[in-house]
Amino acid sequence: MRATPLAISGVVLIEHQVFADNRGAFFESWNERDFSAASIDARFVQENVSVSARHVLRGLHYQSPHVQGKLVRVLAGEIFDVVVDLRRSSLTFGRSLNVTLDAETARSLWVPEGLAHGFLSLADDTRVQYRVTDFWARDAERSLAWNDPALEIPWPLPPQVEPILSAKDQSGLPLAEAETFP
Repeated sequence: MRATPLAISGVVLIEHQVFADNRGAFFESWNERDFSAASIDARFVQENVSVSARHVLRGLHYQSPHVQGKLVRVLAGEIFDVVVDLRRSSLTFGRSLNVTLDAETARSLWVPEGLAHGFLSLADDTRVQYRVTDFWARDAERSLAWNDPALEIPWPLPPQVEPILSAKDQSGLPLAEAETFP
């Protein structure tokens, strides 16, 4: 496993070692020892899978309280994955970061607590798996506006194509009005 820290503190791109032969392939998607060596000490309490059509945008989500760290990977399809730093004490507060994750490469993204997370599905029947460090809590759900100009997120939508959003994501708050973390 190779762990590459990204431009926002605590966010890590994980490239899993794949063992392939004529039967197919195998990789460890989670190994506590290896992740701990990469300074990712997480205890997961819930695992989720979302299925999305092309151009579905989910996010930017976070919880407060019941803050969650997330380990994200794609089981089928491809996503444009985005995180936003909501930690006021962070040097990268308010900055966004994006990576493309797909089912063809054995990569995962570690999103630490205190960040909003979302993604745009780039293919039909995209399946995203994410493990979280705290349980989902309806009253703690928060949604940051996906299209807040202050975030400068370069969503890769074709011209004249609007993302498919839930009602919750349509009413996300801009960063200037959103609940943040110390």
